[in-house]
Amino acid sequence: MRKLKKSLAFVAAMALAVTAFAGCGDDKGDKKEGNSGDGWTNGGKVLNVYCWNDEFKRRFEDYYKKDHADMLKGIQIKFTMNPNEQGVYQGKLDQALMQQAYAAKDKKIDIFLVEADYALKYVDSSISLSMKSIGISDDDLKDQYQYTKDLVTDKSGTIKGSSWQACPGLFAYRRDIAKEVLGTEDPNEIQKLLADWTKFDEVAAKMKAKGYYMLSGYDDAYRVYANNLSAKMVSEDGTLTIDPALESWAKNTKAYTDKGYNEKTSLWNDAWKAGMGSKGKVFGYFFSTWGINFSLDECSADGAKAGEREGKGTNGKWAACYGPQSYYWGGTWIMVARGTDNQKEVKDIIKVMTTDATVMEKNTRETLDMTNNKTAMNKIATDTSYQAKILGGQNHIALFTEAAEKINMKNVTAFDLAITEEYQKAMKDWFDAKEVKTYDQALNNFYTNLKGRAPSVWTPKNPKQ
Repeated sequence: MRKLKKSLAFVAAMALAVTAFAGCGDDKGDKKEGNSGDGWTNGGKVLNVYCWNDEFKRRFEDYYKKDHADMLKGIQIKFTMNPNEQGVYQGKLDQALMQQAYAAKDKKIDIFLVEADYALKYVDSSISLSMKSIGISDDDLKDQYQYTKDLVTDKSGTIKGSSWQACPGLFAYRRDIAKEVLGTEDPNEIQKLLADWTKFDEVAAKMKAKGYYMLSGYDDAYRVYANNLSAKMVSEDGTLTIDPALESWAKNTKAYTDKGYNEKTSLWNDAWKAGMGSKGKVFGYFFSTWGINFSLDECSADGAKAGEREGKGTNGKWAACYGPQSYYWGGTWIMVARGTDNQKEVKDIIKVMTTDATVMEKNTRETLDMTNNKTAMNKIATDTSYQAKILGGQNHIALFTEAAEKINMKNVTAFDLAITEEYQKAMKDWFDAKEVKTYDQALNNFYTNLKGRAPSVWTPKNPKQ
């Protein structure tokens, strides 16, 4: 276990970012004309949404907007999108939130989206409103998977956000390669062969002997290790500790690279995508829900357009099993900004999109995405007619529902995105073995780079402070 014994600059900045709104009021708010007393008003003509891609926009249009036109009558929905990488989205969001108290009525942020890697930064700030304060009760959220609620629960036990999706992870593998190398393609039998990391490594050696790669690249197994930490990586006193699980990921990935068990790709690059197609030699990928219905569906089909992918390339030749450890990857949570002037609409959007079992069942049946409703997902998990064609007809929701119950968010911190991006970047220099020759050298580079990275510090100029 490696520790940085002194507080890092980014830790100090992040700590300020987490607490900067502490003096801006709580859910009781400041009563004044036009204010409900709970940090919101009604009557806005523009509903502003901050996000990093168009996923929420598409889900909103498909599963809310077209069936709730009356609720949105006379209201413009404006999406502001900035990329998540290197903290760009957070920086833009923070700048806008700093002006929230002064912004004109239809310039105020109403909804903003967060990911698990930095959600606590906003959860533990009074800039975000509780679900109860906008009219969504604990009873409304009772059918959601517990981990999705735990992530957006503040230190006082108040739920500050809601998600329409759950993102447990599985291991997706090529059925044809499994049959050739392992003698079976059956998910139950493959799971026995991949039940722990020792067995996983044994299969990797067999894949190499037959001319295949066990994994595509450097990042593929990261989330499995990173979601199984022994403790939080940033303590209350600001000490950063690199957990043994991350060190294991780095050293095992280096071994896979040197032994030729991976193809030396990086997440999202062209080679990583190509490994899923008909010319690919990659046995499997660690994917959560979105990885199967987005990445795998697209990249396996050799360039075929949406709606025309079935049976193209390797599309349909995949299956999924649990893999060596349970984990989650990703997910998007809806949060409401203090000062929203569209409380009525925001409440209805969240309630319909994240708590309505009928809507969420429809979402899963149409998109293959796992939605955040136990009733809906258990219904699909036991439906023998439900099939994911990309997985050769397998009902992957049956696997996901069990995996979702095992997710534990106790070691998540507000600093995880910065740590993840800088640690992966530093370790890749070691994996490539060009200028960086040792793990310790890569680790020192990680510390140096992390010290220079700090998101915008929130210093709201709120006259009510």
